[in-house]
Amino acid sequence: MLQSKIADSDARAGRRRRRSRDDAPAVRASTAVSGGRYAPLDSSERDAIHAAALDILATVGMSDAPDLVAASVLEAGGRLAGDGRLTFPPEMVERAIEELPRSLMLPARDPGHDLVLSHSRVYVGTGGAAPMVVDLETDTYRPSTLRDLFDASRLVDRLENIHFFARPVVACDVEEPEALDINTAFASLAGTTKHVIVSAHDAAHVRAIARMCHLIAGSEAAFRERPFLSLNINHVVPPLRFSGDACAVLAEAVRLGIPAHVNTFGQMGASSPVTIAGCVAQTIAETLAGVVFAWTLDPAAKVTFGPRPMVTDLRTGGMAGGAGEQAVLTAAVVQIAQHYGLPNSTIAGATDSKIADAQSGYEKCLSVNIAAQTGANMITQACGMQAGLMGCSFESYVIDNEMLGAILRTMAPIEVNAATLSAEAIGEVVRGAGHFLGHADTLARMQSDFLYPQIADRRAPEEWQAAGAPDIRQPARARAREILETHFPAPIPPATEAAIRAEFDIRLPEDAMRPA
Repeated sequence: MLQSKIADSDARAGRRRRRSRDDAPAVRASTAVSGGRYAPLDSSERDAIHAAALDILATVGMSDAPDLVAASVLEAGGRLAGDGRLTFPPEMVERAIEELPRSLMLPARDPGHDLVLSHSRVYVGTGGAAPMVVDLETDTYRPSTLRDLFDASRLVDRLENIHFFARPVVACDVEEPEALDINTAFASLAGTTKHVIVSAHDAAHVRAIARMCHLIAGSEAAFRERPFLSLNINHVVPPLRFSGDACAVLAEAVRLGIPAHVNTFGQMGASSPVTIAGCVAQTIAETLAGVVFAWTLDPAAKVTFGPRPMVTDLRTGGMAGGAGEQAVLTAAVVQIAQHYGLPNSTIAGATDSKIADAQSGYEKCLSVNIAAQTGANMITQACGMQAGLMGCSFESYVIDNEMLGAILRTMAPIEVNAATLSAEAIGEVVRGAGHFLGHADTLARMQSDFLYPQIADRRAPEEWQAAGAPDIRQPARARAREILETHFPAPIPPATEAAIRAEFDIRLPEDAMRPA
């Protein structure tokens, strides 16, 4: 009798599974999740790395400091060494760490997508500057275009477990740097109501992007109040050399009230030491140099601390973003950022696989999960990227969206109370039906307590074989096509879009922004 009841319940559950795969709306994992459970460094190791970073800044310093940076840092207490390198006394660095804001709001045009970067709260999103995209129809790599960028933003706008849109591809069909920066911002903002992150080649381009944002917000004051766009800024060329153009962009962002992600990319074994500890120490020092500069301009600057060290495959010289060492390296820099208490971001998900296969899955899940469990506030490149950040795949966005939902679900707190301990229900079941499949608590919680996949296949083997034995890429590709054919959010009102097109050289055709 019990076996018969269980079989009947299993059959009903199977029918429910099939209905949920085909008909149910996507379920969003909670965004109110926090990491901080994983810490690869003990307190003495963490303190030793911090001390080494301070020593690097104080005794080695940064070369090629632009006049703007040198003047501002020197006025705040920095020094010029005999060889012309700009050095940062430890007391000045620690004062900056102490005075910079501990929390940063990154608004979205839809307040439901606002990001609050504080403590160990975790958000995941896109990123990268890939020059190629995997064509959704031909399944081959080709140069990415402005249309691809717009399509990526529309796709991500619909994917519920991706919290923000950082520019993932370069519009290779727009060659002029100023036009590229302006069109990148426009295409990103035109496709999603989530927070947008772009970059700029020049301080003048920052002003143009800001002007566009003021038009969309309705005024400069409204944008300053809720800056729905921020800038990725790589202020350093490792090892320990300032980038003059990027520092000028950072200064302009601070002046205009645009949040800035102060990022450092070192290649372990190439542009930073081959040891994890040495790479982390140099990366922390380089990132501190950027946030200290921003602090000298404005102690309340809206900046994130963005250490992004990457692993080099020393056999080839290429990047090895899916390596286990990469996951540990990322966790270590996030742990230091958490120790400082600064809003922070990092990269995870830079698989070396060329397609959304098993290698892609295990490499992304390993690195993103470790970064999340360590408590990175923002994880960029967490989805959609392939081939060591050289390519972007729309079907991967769909697959990775489910992966991210599962990762976020593991971080949700476990509810422990009299009701969830279920002592009364256990007593009812063992004296009654003998299983929990039809119990009232099970039925009440089956939708609220579980995150059901739409792309991952949970069917029985015979059902899967009868359906043609598809792999995960097939439903993902179909889902991506469906979204791109139907989802045109149009978050920029027509009158505002017309004003932007009248003022700027917008290359994205109007008909590309509407349903066919």
